[in-house]
Amino acid sequence: MSNHPQQTLNLPSLFFVLILVGLSIRYFFFSSSSADTRSSNRGRGADPAQVDQIQQMFPQLNRRDIQWDLQRNGGSVQATTERVLGGRGLERPPPSFQPVQQPSSSTSTRPAPPPPKSSHPDLITRYNLASRLSAISQDEGAKPEEEVSKPQVTWSQSKTERQALLQKRREDMVLAARRKMEERERQREKGKAKEV
Repeated sequence: MSNHPQQTLNLPSLFFVLILVGLSIRYFFFSSSSADTRSSNRGRGADPAQVDQIQQMFPQLNRRDIQWDLQRNGGSVQATTERVLGGRGLERPPPSFQPVQQPSSSTSTRPAPPPPKSSHPDLITRYNLASRLSAISQDEGAKPEEEVSKPQVTWSQSKTERQALLQKRREDMVLAARRKMEERERQREKGKAKEV
C-alpha cells in the first residue's frame, strides 16, 4: 500500500487559479484590439482644426505644445482648454515628439482672409469725440494740460452723476493721449526734417 497523500484543492487556491485563467484569456484575446486602437490614436496626431481652434483662443501657446496635449488626451479640445484656464499650463513635449505636418498646399491655394473690419476704427470715433477734438484744436490758446489736470474731488451719491463724471474723465484721457501722440509725431517729423 502506498502512502500517497491525496491532492486536494482548497478554496483560496481555486479562486487564484480562476483569476489567473481569466486574466490570461483577457490578455491574449481582448488586449490586442484595444492596444491597436490606442496606438493608432496616438500615432495619428492632433486634428489641425482643433489645434487652430485652441491657438485662436490662446495665441500665446506654442502650436507644438497644443498638438502634444491634444494627442495625450485623445483629441479633447475641452480638456486642453480646461488645463490652460485652470492655470496649469501645457507640458512641454519630449524632444522625440515630432508632430505630423499637414500638407501646406491646401492653405497656399486659398488666400488669407482679410482682417475683420471694426465698426469703430479708433477711440475718437468710438466715443464720439470728434466734436470735442475739433473744438480743442480751434481753441489753441488754452493749455490742454490745464483742462486735464483739474481733478474733481467730489464723488456724487447719484449713479448718473458718477457715470457722467467717469465718462468725462475717460474722454479727457483719450483726448490727452491723442494730443501727446500728435505732439510726438510733430517732433519726429521735425527730427526727420533736420536730418535731411
